[in-house]
Amino acid sequence: MVSILFTVSTAEGGRAAWLEDMVVHPDWRGRKIGGQLLHEAINRVRAAGCTRITLLTDSTNRAAIQFYEQAGFIRSGMIPLRLHL
Repeated sequence: MVSILFTVSTAEGGRAAWLEDMVVHPDWRGRKIGGQLLHEAINRVRAAGCTRITLLTDSTNRAAIQFYEQAGFIRSGMIPLRLHL
């Protein structure tokens, strides 16, 4: 399952997207489903005219970090801040 949030980036001067969630059931991992989901998400974001996809993952989730870096994502200098309401 992949959830994409479309938005407008004033920094980019155009449409941008957040990869909000991406989940593969543990029983189905290791079958390249995650790569297929990510590839399709990137294609749809590109087709929507977005200039960037941003995502957040836990700093301790080394497998996810490696997965996204192998797909071409790079670490950002931005620091996430959160306010729970």
